[in-house]
Amino acid sequence: MFPANFGYVAARSVDEALELMAKHGEDGKLLAGGHSLIPAMKLRLSSPRTLIDLGTVPGLRGIKVDGGRLVIGALTVHADIASSELVRKHMPALAEAASVIGDVQVRNRGTIGGSVAHADPGADFPVILTALNASFAVRSSAGSRTIAADDFFTDFYTTAMNAQEILTEVRVPLPAAGAGTAYVKLPHPASGYVVVSAGALIVRQASGACASARVAIGGVGSAPIRATLAETELQGKALTPQIIAAAAAKAAENADPVEDSYASAEYKRHMAAVFARKAIEQAIQRAGAN
Repeated sequence: MFPANFGYVAARSVDEALELMAKHGEDGKLLAGGHSLIPAMKLRLSSPRTLIDLGTVPGLRGIKVDGGRLVIGALTVHADIASSELVRKHMPALAEAASVIGDVQVRNRGTIGGSVAHADPGADFPVILTALNASFAVRSSAGSRTIAADDFFTDFYTTAMNAQEILTEVRVPLPAAGAGTAYVKLPHPASGYVVVSAGALIVRQASGACASARVAIGGVGSAPIRATLAETELQGKALTPQIIAAAAAKAAENADPVEDSYASAEYKRHMAAVFARKAIEQAIQRAGAN
């Protein structure tokens, strides 16, 4: 398949990209890594008249620690996140999520900002970033704002960003002492997209009990869901196998999975509990090592 004819312009700054977006309006589309947009264009699911390339904008790629947060530029590719010593040290679950996205080609061209802004319900980053309580820095001609992950993903391929905003950074709070993170997924055997996935952030008290928990599930709704019933089940309790099992069993109680040709809704709901338990157990194990 070939896309419809389109124009191309390379932005040299975020401000110039914003000006180009205003100029082209609905006929313009931002290009980051292109691994979601270009296939959609080839299938004629998207036919922008002009692509506005962000790849030439300096300062949007890189990973650093700043003020108690891990800050990741929106154009940072998956492979850089997977191999980053900073990410592996502070939140190995994020590195794990990056390492299982697509294939080698996708991981070396696809960007975290593109994945987040595209908001594919079968993507990995939205789930783990929700579990890690991330936030997203966006800019428009009117100024800047930050959107929490809990508020960012609103529906299938839909976010809280407006049409004239650009995602510039992903900000993830550094986990507290005694914290552990984990990400696990059941991938579709052909595409590698998420069938069901789970991300967890568990903080343990000195006694070993759960001080706090965040658990997010992917593949069981139009956006990542917070497994709040599972979190409540863990909160303040000794992390015994029985408590973990009870929490995992509640992970999909607020879910509304969509049946497809690969998996039924019932199967997805069951696997959500299975993978929630795996993520919680792995996060607890890592919390005990910190």
